[in-house]
Amino acid sequence: MFRVMFHSPRIAPNTGNAIRMVAATGCELHLVEPLGFDLSEPKLRRAGLDYHDLASVTVHPDLAHAWSTVMPARVFAFTAHAQTSFAEVDYRPGDVLLFGPEPTGLDEETLADPHVTAQLRIPMLAGRRSLNLSNAAAVAVYEAWRQQGFGGAV
Repeated sequence: MFRVMFHSPRIAPNTGNAIRMVAATGCELHLVEPLGFDLSEPKLRRAGLDYHDLASVTVHPDLAHAWSTVMPARVFAFTAHAQTSFAEVDYRPGDVLLFGPEPTGLDEETLADPHVTAQLRIPMLAGRRSLNLSNAAAVAVYEAWRQQGFGGAV
């Protein structure tokens, strides 16, 4: 399946929602420190409800560790500044969908990381800054999963 990676997420409920989403889709969630919250925070637990035991969540101390553990073939970095739409990609199982922290998004150094295959954007109306982190991840995951025929879904 696909791997969702949050680089330095800051808002516990967004990560809680992502935990629920990866549990529902069979994806993995990789969190790259520093985190802006403690994983035991009640807001994170509440957002993930009872899905924590059904989700694959891995915490990495930094991006280098994440790359050495995940060993991705392709990494798609999501940024509002990209020219390529996320819908123009033919996703494959094992792809990493990389998202940056709220509210800044991925920094230039991360976007220039040699592991990044392409930078992608999710189209929005003009004058809008960005989508909520967990919403953006869900939009991307469901497009990738749709392309795979929603394998395993009921």
